[in-house]
Amino acid sequence: MNTLADFPAEAQLKPQIARRRTFAIISHPDAGKTTLTEKLLLFGGAIHLAGEVAARGERRRTRSDWMEIEKKRGISVSSSVMMFERNGIVFNLLDTPGHEDFSEDTYRTLTAVDSAVMVVDAAKGIEAQTLKLFEVCRLRDIPIITFINKVDREGMDPFELMDQIADKLALELSPVTWPIGMGGQFHGVYNLNTHDWHKLAGDGSTKFGTTERLTGLDDPKLDAAVKPDVLAEFRGQAELVAEAMPKVDMEAYREGHLSPVFFGSALRDFCVADLLDGLSAWAPPPRPQPAGDVAVDPNRDEVSALIFKVQANMDPNHRDRIAFARICSGRFSRGMKLNQVGTGKSLAVTAPIFFLAEERELAEEAWAGDIIGIPNHGALRVGDTLAEKGDLRFTGLPRFAPEILRRVRLGDPMKTKQMRRALQDLSEEGLAQVFRTHLGGDHIVGVVGALQLDVMASRVEAEYKVKIEFEPAPFATARWLAGDPKLVKAFVDVNKSVVADDVDGDPVYLARNAWELNYTREKNPDIRFVEIKEMH
Repeated sequence: MNTLADFPAEAQLKPQIARRRTFAIISHPDAGKTTLTEKLLLFGGAIHLAGEVAARGERRRTRSDWMEIEKKRGISVSSSVMMFERNGIVFNLLDTPGHEDFSEDTYRTLTAVDSAVMVVDAAKGIEAQTLKLFEVCRLRDIPIITFINKVDREGMDPFELMDQIADKLALELSPVTWPIGMGGQFHGVYNLNTHDWHKLAGDGSTKFGTTERLTGLDDPKLDAAVKPDVLAEFRGQAELVAEAMPKVDMEAYREGHLSPVFFGSALRDFCVADLLDGLSAWAPPPRPQPAGDVAVDPNRDEVSALIFKVQANMDPNHRDRIAFARICSGRFSRGMKLNQVGTGKSLAVTAPIFFLAEERELAEEAWAGDIIGIPNHGALRVGDTLAEKGDLRFTGLPRFAPEILRRVRLGDPMKTKQMRRALQDLSEEGLAQVFRTHLGGDHIVGVVGALQLDVMASRVEAEYKVKIEFEPAPFATARWLAGDPKLVKAFVDVNKSVVADDVDGDPVYLARNAWELNYTREKNPDIRFVEIKEMH
């Protein structure tokens, strides 16, 4: 029998792309997102020991949170990319920051995925950041699978959780697994489709033990192992679900109208494998990517890719700089030359890598849907398009006007050069925005949330050996200047004290308050004061 490898690359294209699943995990902080990421890698065979976010001392740290500040605070502040294969399906998993101060990084990550898993805490339900991230997914037509986590602890009633999610997200829900009791009455989880009973370990703990295939809800094995009152409530709930709630409809799910729901516990290993099975069966393979007025088909022969993230110093020993590229079409092979659209430069990608958190593997080939890392020395930026042929340009990567502005103060004036390099690097990777004022040459850092400032100061010190502090700036907000270049230049020339350049060299107006911004806008009707800038 012929295998896929026996056929030429052109014949492999469609079947290889069809088996890709590129998805993000989104949640409010502390819902268990990073723990779920760890367990997906574990059940996918990518790692042999999962860490814990709350681990202390000699216990293992999480594999996906590699940055020192993430390990200290127990939160994710950058997007991680991990690749693994299970049952013939290739998964590209993107773990996003849960903290709202890093929502811009999350937004950019969501441009690179085809579906998402939304993690909800069973005790808290839908929280503010979850709602925001869901709205971003809806704007991008990203289908969502819901994982209701921590059912082994005391939490809200399952139907109350379902009602809250359906109401707040205006989404139909289709339960796939259902808990047999919760918290102190927890007796495992039942798969409503396969009739698999995920049982407790049997040693008095709530950890996952074995899975047993039952004949249905009335199987006497349940009567022998589950307390009568807990079992009666479970059977009543499960029967109501079967009668009143829709089955998973792939078309409705992929159009974003319906979300399959898994009740489980990432920490205790319940329903992680079921979730992977659901992603394999229902999540869409690589979808067409927007490039202006056209959508680029993933199955087209010519290779194209979008740089959606840049990370400096993932390996501090090598001062590396990695551009994360989503392959949007075709079959990429190592050594291929790609055009950097807009600059006219040709880039030979000689050492592309696949990621498993801190571990790396040389990527000999990659297909549409895959995420590769491209080592470079500043040539690639967030928003860049790489293409084998043509001049298409992928769109949809925004940069938002910052809500907090601070002036950078350098501790050692002898390290000005190192500080400039650090600010340039971290700005280009999207951690924060850096503006250089026309008068005085001050460096102004703009962020969405205050935690970004802590991370920036921490990374500048750890990675560049430069100590910086932030002090109040006389500005409250920033807007990019757009319009007729002559008019923009004339405005800049007479307003040098309140104009700066961003990392791309584009002019930015710095306003002291909202009133001043509105007044300046009214006085200059031919100039646009832009709040969202398309990255280039």
